[in-house]
Amino acid sequence: MMNTKAAPRIPQAPLADGQVWRMAELNLQVGMVGKLLVHYKLAKPNAVRIPNLVGSIATIQKYLKKNKAVLVPAAAPVVAKKTVAPKKKTAAAKKKK
Repeated sequence: MMNTKAAPRIPQAPLADGQVWRMAELNLQVGMVGKLLVHYKLAKPNAVRIPNLVGSIATIQKYLKKNKAVLVPAAAPVVAKKTVAPKKKTAAAKKKK
């Protein structure tokens, strides 16, 4: 008998605030994660109105696993460059020269 190794499984990422999980037809957006419950939105990708739902963490994780959900990588936050205006010379500074 030959010993074969099973392919290592990638552990599912724990639920965190702001995550977006993509499934075949739906997206699940995690709003807030507490001790036992998760506030989330479940809708089609381009839905206009999306109801807020609440469920237990274990239930949501089972649902994601059952539907083969994939975690969408978070986009890097866009940092606006702050423009610094040149300092104006005060009247007292002009007189010193």
